Amino acid sequence: MGSELIRTRALTKYYDGVLGLADLTVTVPTGAVALVGPNGAGKSTFLRLLLGLLEPTSGSAEVLGQDVAQRGVSLRERVGYMPEHDCLIPAMSGVGFVAYMGRLSGLPKSEAFGRAHDVLQFVGLREERYRRIAEYSVGMRQRVKLAQAIVHDPALALLDEPTAGLDPTGRAEMLGLLRALAATKDRSLVLSTHLLPDVEGLCDHLLVLNGGRLLAAAPTQEILAGQSGELVIRVKGDLGRFVAALNERGVTTRAARHEVRVDRPAGGERVLFEAAATAECQIRYLGPATRSIEELFLQMVPGGTGSEEAA
Repeated sequence: MGSELIRTRALTKYYDGVLGLADLTVTVPTGAVALVGPNGAGKSTFLRLLLGLLEPTSGSAEVLGQDVAQRGVSLRERVGYMPEHDCLIPAMSGVGFVAYMGRLSGLPKSEAFGRAHDVLQFVGLREERYRRIAEYSVGMRQRVKLAQAIVHDPALALLDEPTAGLDPTGRAEMLGLLRALAATKDRSLVLSTHLLPDVEGLCDHLLVLNGGRLLAAAPTQEILAGQSGELVIRVKGDLGRFVAALNERGVTTRAARHEVRVDRPAGGERVLFEAAATAECQIRYLGPATRSIEELFLQMVPGGTGSEEAA
């Protein structure tokens, strides 16, 4: 797989005069990509444009090196899609539905059923695969949606709010499945979510959307590092005494339970080690502070939130 997953040029979509996505120009590398923003930010519009399910008002998009407008049908054989809203057929069994979706993705019948059994075992529905989908719980329905998205072993999986409606246990289990997918060789995924804790520890590239406009696109750690100049320090010893020693030297501190954040002192790191010696502490970790994705989101998006009650 090449290093370029998605490339868009001035990609724009209006719905009867209402903006869905505005002038989006971005290049996204392969790997695990987070598409974050509040509900209504344009995330689902972006995914549907990448699939060729929507026609852009203007601009263009390439996925896996192929122009979506020209190669949309063949491209969908290499891409899996887990939509936010229900796409299931209640009267079908889990295995029947997933096999059916495999056939639609170009798999021969026997291979589609074989792959359906495999992916349903992967998502934890082996025992329930012959039950009617109408009898499935919310968590089971999310799992079968994931299964149908990956049944044809796509190079790219587009996952729209995969943890929506799940309780904490179900959410943790779904994120575990996504981590396993992200670790699969030659597979990329785009995770669209407004639940920011879903992203950390999973995605290595981040796109932030709000109001249909791109606010940021870069490696996750690069964005989170920011330009604050803060340092994080963890010590062995009395943290309170260490903070007091820092304050005596004019260092601004923000202490938490197990660490302290400081502005870079004018006298350099030597000041920090002098304070540690005074407090009879040993510095165990010293490095640049990173913002959480939630902190970043709150700074970048007016009214943004990382809670499940995000609008």
